[in-house]
Amino acid sequence: MASQLLQKYPELQNIDEAGAEILKQAQQITAPAGSVLFRQGDSCNNFIMVTSGSVKVVGRGESGREIVLYRIENRGTCVITTSCLLGKQHYPAEGIAETDIQAYLLPLSAFEEALSSSGSLRQFIFSSYSYPLAEMIELVQSVAFESIENRLIEYLVSHTDSSMKIERSHQQIADELGSAREVISRHLKRLEQQQLIRLERGCIHICDLDQLCSVT
Repeated sequence: MASQLLQKYPELQNIDEAGAEILKQAQQITAPAGSVLFRQGDSCNNFIMVTSGSVKVVGRGESGREIVLYRIENRGTCVITTSCLLGKQHYPAEGIAETDIQAYLLPLSAFEEALSSSGSLRQFIFSSYSYPLAEMIELVQSVAFESIENRLIEYLVSHTDSSMKIERSHQQIADELGSAREVISRHLKRLEQQQLIRLERGCIHICDLDQLCSVT
């Protein structure tokens, strides 16, 4: 099991002996798309390493409104999980498999052993912690300081495929941006009236990408 895990993470190729022994405790799991890997309020007992597929980590307010905080993708780890393990706290968010996934779970006891006994694993844990943390900070700054119209346009531009389409519902976009569906629909309709996009059910067509980029 440890050798398979090391093959998935090039940064662990030169791991020290203590770290290699600790990784033998990791358990491989698979889960189909739509599976909930952890829920808000759950106890946190394992360090998660996703080796294939995508997991979205979602924050949810008392009103039920959601926002996608970040994604754990190929060879990624979960910053909230790491934080909860370090602080011995319960999950403040939910992790949902967007695709079929494969992952490895390292038990809390092995995680703590890694921090105290393996310099290589300790470096890996904190290095993998930094990128999604920076991504979360960027999200917070965006929500706090940018208008929803600018954030929506940035989302449309960054998610447009080669055929100039975005196959997302208004609700899905609202969840990604931490807004209400009605707000997103209103701004999308305004962009359609400006002939920058064309709306269809579950799909948005980009009519003038250059002009859309210049709006912000």
